[in-house]
Amino acid sequence: MPARVLVIDDNLDLASNLADILEGARELEVEVTCAPEGQSGVRAAAREGFDVAIVDVKLPDASGVDLIRPLRAASAEGEIILITGFATVDTAIAALRAGAFAFLLKSFRPEELISTVEQALAKVALKREREELERRYRALVEAADVLIVALDREGKVALMNPRAAVLADVSASAATGEPFVQRYIAADDRDKFTLAVTEVGRPKKASSPATLTAEVEAGILGKSGGVRRIRWHLSGVGGARGEPDLVYGIGLDVTERRALERRAADAEALSAMGSLALGLAHEVRNPLNAAVLQLHLLARGVDRLSDEKARSTMRARVTIIEGEIGRLERLLTEFLELARPRGIRHEPVDVSRLVEEVLEFQAEALNDHHVELKAEIASGCVANGDPEKLRQVVINLLVNALDAMPEEGILSVKVSSPQSIVVVEIGDSGPGIDPRILPEIFDPFFTTKEAGTGLGLSIVRKIVDQHGGRIELDSLPGRGTRVRVELPLASPAHVGKVMPIS
Repeated sequence: MPARVLVIDDNLDLASNLADILEGARELEVEVTCAPEGQSGVRAAAREGFDVAIVDVKLPDASGVDLIRPLRAASAEGEIILITGFATVDTAIAALRAGAFAFLLKSFRPEELISTVEQALAKVALKREREELERRYRALVEAADVLIVALDREGKVALMNPRAAVLADVSASAATGEPFVQRYIAADDRDKFTLAVTEVGRPKKASSPATLTAEVEAGILGKSGGVRRIRWHLSGVGGARGEPDLVYGIGLDVTERRALERRAADAEALSAMGSLALGLAHEVRNPLNAAVLQLHLLARGVDRLSDEKARSTMRARVTIIEGEIGRLERLLTEFLELARPRGIRHEPVDVSRLVEEVLEFQAEALNDHHVELKAEIASGCVANGDPEKLRQVVINLLVNALDAMPEEGILSVKVSSPQSIVVVEIGDSGPGIDPRILPEIFDPFFTTKEAGTGLGLSIVRKIVDQHGGRIELDSLPGRGTRVRVELPLASPAHVGKVMPIS
């Protein structure tokens, strides 16, 4: 399309001549509109826009210099050329300071006018090209499914795209100007991330690559204090004397990948432990059984002692030994449960009724802990699975919740069936879990309890995985923990064939 040129001049003959010169120039492809006064020119600009406006400095109703601001408001991308026959140095300086592209003195040659308009149109084209590139750049940054941040020389956020802002639980505008490493990078990763940023932000040597880059994996602090593992690609861009003005970081969220790798390693380790577990069961349980029998005989002998004080002391020691042997038996049983590749049954299970029965069974424990129960159990939530295994899941999660509230608290239990799954949620009002150890909470033998085996949650996750379900754990220090278990819904054809639970 031809470029739009607006001529504002009260000398209609001159305006017509300018239009003829410009429209007849081989170098230009323009369409000229004329206006005899300032206000009509501004209205024409607002109505049709312009690429270049040629404005007489002296008009009947306004000064051409004073028209620069309203004309720019009407067409921000356009350029303005002022013409006059009574120029002074002060007038020219004022025009250029106001934003005029050029200042032509009457009478100017047609070649001079054509050249000036051609230069103005070239500048307009470059400006529009730049704005289009910026628009595409912003759209790319906004829509990209990767984390994009830009850090200035002080390590403060100059740019953060929506994906990064969502993970960091902040708005992009609020993040701008904040120290990125101290505010958003996990404490354990700050030193290595800072070192990587410093490396790509240092001035380049003559023999260095055009752009310095580095890769580093560092966690970003997310919602509720959790940490997402991010693989960052850092590069320094722009700057004088080889020193980058900005360091750009493009991050990929590898949290799920790392979790899958960790679970694959756990599965491999557990598979290797399977054969070991069977032998261990035989080798350990035989001496345990012998110890239990001998302890029983010892207890009978203690009861026959005539010295009351000695009998009491020996009985206390026997009780301690019994407790420790019992703990060893439980540990062995849990170890076998985790390592043994035993299959599960698949049948319709009324999860609602199962949870209610477990709560009834645990009622005395709730009273002993002075725990208030808040239950929200929808009826008829039928999952496809093994009733005994699912009962074990619920019991383990309830016991963990009660252990987190040794004196008092609130236990929340919810069973629902949204869409094609059955959801069991169990929460406590205990002290919560440190976000730094959340990624390890399902690892075998990881425990925060003094007498814990670290196998309970590992067994729970294994059972949920065997059912084709999912388990998630959310926790905030000082605000408790919530575990969400998702199980596949039983097909409608089998819902009426629910197996008895007890």
